Amino acid sequence: MSALAGVLPGAADLRRPGAPGAALRLLAGGAAGTLLFAVVSGATGDRAAHRLLAALALPPLLALLLAAAVAHRRLLAPTTVTIVAFLAAATVTARTPHIALAALSFAAALALVPATFRGEPVARGAWRDYLTLTKPRIMSLLLITGAAGTVVGAGGWPGTARFAETMVGLALACGGASALNHVIDRDIDKLMGKRTAGRPVAAGRLTAARGLEFGLTLSAASFVLLASTVNLLTAALALAGNLFYVLVYTGFLKRRGPQNIVIGGAAGAVPPLVGCAAGGGHLGLSALWLFGIVFLWTPPHFWALALLLRDHYAAADVPMLPVVRGERSTVRQIVVYTLALVAFTAAPVLTGTFGWTYLAGALVLGGVFVALAARLGDGTDRRRAAVCFHWSLLYLALLFAVAAIDAAI
Repeated sequence: MSALAGVLPGAADLRRPGAPGAALRLLAGGAAGTLLFAVVSGATGDRAAHRLLAALALPPLLALLLAAAVAHRRLLAPTTVTIVAFLAAATVTARTPHIALAALSFAAALALVPATFRGEPVARGAWRDYLTLTKPRIMSLLLITGAAGTVVGAGGWPGTARFAETMVGLALACGGASALNHVIDRDIDKLMGKRTAGRPVAAGRLTAARGLEFGLTLSAASFVLLASTVNLLTAALALAGNLFYVLVYTGFLKRRGPQNIVIGGAAGAVPPLVGCAAGGGHLGLSALWLFGIVFLWTPPHFWALALLLRDHYAAADVPMLPVVRGERSTVRQIVVYTLALVAFTAAPVLTGTFGWTYLAGALVLGGVFVALAARLGDGTDRRRAAVCFHWSLLYLALLFAVAAIDAAI
């Protein structure tokens, strides 16, 4: 828990949160309800349902434990008892002690529910602010890459139900990670101009505790949905991408050095893996190609944005490449990564992963990207940087659409 506190600047405001909000209450109620059904299924002898329900109760409980440790210390004791008894029941095979430990876990979870209603009331906040926490614009591009990955993984349309389940689960994971990003970055958001200073947590319209609760609830819900309706691999990948973005990139790399986005870009490359795992049930060569494409695309895309926001990052002392090494060096890196990206996008055709339809689209779209990167000059022309940045967004969306079409025909 101390590691988590280390990536939450200004944690004092999280330790004075007031009563938990609706998200945490929903999480506690869901965990208690799942444990109840797990106990009932065990009593009726339905072992498959019992094991599934027990497994699905763990992610909400762990999310509750994190919220309790960071923000709601009053909930720490009942949450800890619930989890310890739960894990003990999972390891004890003798019937009588297993039942006793499971009953204790359920009782503690049940006691946790009313405890989430105690405390000084805190304003709920507007629904629009909660929507803003999920960063819908960023999420839309992640969902496009995930959707394409689903089609590629299935080798065609994966079925409407499977596609919808995957997209909802991925949206919850992305939204949860983004909400936690708002909480961690609330200190620097205040320093980076109107674009970020007006965000809900930074501006004080939502407390940091509310953002934390919301992000943890969405993250837990994503795992439960994907594990129960799609498959465990898909759920695990979505959770891994969530944790990498929150803990590794936002919590550590972003404030450490100019190569932050190079390594941190791995988080944004996870949605295609999630889609491929959902569509095909495993990760094949096509999934790795899609991951690599997004990984190489992220630096030139983000550095084009950093050229636009150089002064904002400098004001917040965030060591993005234009701040540390200047615009000219950043442009050179953009051109190098863009050339590498275009070459990499053509390589899957050599392995037979994608066909000529994909190759034609990749070369045309990549050619435009290289031309726009080359036009950045010394990097001081904000208009050209804006054009390059916005094309990079369209480029990735169209490239993944072409990959999905190629896989389906």
